[in-house]
Amino acid sequence: MTSFEADITNLTHDGRGVTHIAGKAVFIAGALVGERVRARYAGKHRHYDEATVEEVLSASPDRVAPRCKHFGVCGGCALQHLDPAAQIAAKQNVLLENFERIGKVQPRDILPPLTDSPWGYRRRARLSAKFVEKKGRMLVGFRETNGRYVADIERCEVLHPAVGERIAAITALLESLDGKRDIPQIEVSAGDNLIALVLRHLQPLSDADTQALIAFGQANDLAIFLQPGGIDSVAPLWPAAAQLNFELPAYEVTLDFRPLDFIQVNGGMNRRMIDHALALLDPQPSDRVLDLFCGLGNFTLPLARRAAQVVGVEGEAGLVQRARDNATKNGIANATFHSADLAVDQRATAWAKADYELVLLDPPRSGADAVLDYLPRKSTRRVVYVSCHPASLARDAGILVDKHGFKLASAGVMDMFPHTAHVESIALFER
Repeated sequence: MTSFEADITNLTHDGRGVTHIAGKAVFIAGALVGERVRARYAGKHRHYDEATVEEVLSASPDRVAPRCKHFGVCGGCALQHLDPAAQIAAKQNVLLENFERIGKVQPRDILPPLTDSPWGYRRRARLSAKFVEKKGRMLVGFRETNGRYVADIERCEVLHPAVGERIAAITALLESLDGKRDIPQIEVSAGDNLIALVLRHLQPLSDADTQALIAFGQANDLAIFLQPGGIDSVAPLWPAAAQLNFELPAYEVTLDFRPLDFIQVNGGMNRRMIDHALALLDPQPSDRVLDLFCGLGNFTLPLARRAAQVVGVEGEAGLVQRARDNATKNGIANATFHSADLAVDQRATAWAKADYELVLLDPPRSGADAVLDYLPRKSTRRVVYVSCHPASLARDAGILVDKHGFKLASAGVMDMFPHTAHVESIALFER
């Protein structure tokens, strides 16, 4: 396809540069706002076109050299060529634009961005694995930017170093196995006490293979789990009683979790986010707090150290049970948990009928519009909303303001996923 020159005016939600040619949007991989580039078309569609940078003719002052040599091929990161401070500014702009366009609201105050180390931060990841017959070798990594192939990588700069620095060794291990053609993915799950690899395998592994996996785990201090079927089939291979956990020292809380449980990807940011959320919510010793989409109790148990009573609600029954177990383990008696699908009307339940002074929400990408149809109640004076998708947060902000009479007091971004276009944010709503 043909080449063309263009000036970049914006970034897409996935980190590509935006220009317009003859009134049609063109999304250019590798281009940054303010740059002039020479690009080549990669695909044409009815409403937009796609292209890739051939040459940067006039570089943005925010352009930096990517740390990872696989950047641009591996799809794990989209923004390593953009200075981290500029990444944050771009994400803040996305958040504010969504508030204005979708929610028709703007925060009274913009919170300073919350950041942590931008490297070696990922404690949860799914790596694809594939034995390529034509090459006679194994590939282990994220998908390529086009999504069709497994990226051929030797190390990863954003994964926990215990795994990111061992990609080549893990690849060599899998390549040596009899069952190498039957392992399509590896899940990485890092606790503070233990780092686990979960191998999905489509056929039973030979004794020789399991012994090789055990030896690798022992040599590299990595726990090895096997997954022959669905999530419930995951079981430790070595050590036999492996248990992952992470600590929240500021609240004297330790959370046990299973390797495929949802936990926040960035451990350092998670601690800072909890502090941030509790400072905004400002629970008092007499307050009752409702924590919706509570998961393992990541916010619930720290809140219970500050408030009179905390009620956590979560849709996945297994996570609810582990939240209860974590409360017991940490000697917390003022937190109770309920399993409920929050996409379904729950207003008839006892927990939804109760009064709460404070509400915290941490919903999935789809947001919390269903539960906001009937909550929070009039007794709630403050709501903190933690979001992994700015569009759903903006929509739900409009509901809290227009239907429930709150004001959007403050909002800001939290860099949970540095070098990606993912926007994590937090917002405070007050009566």
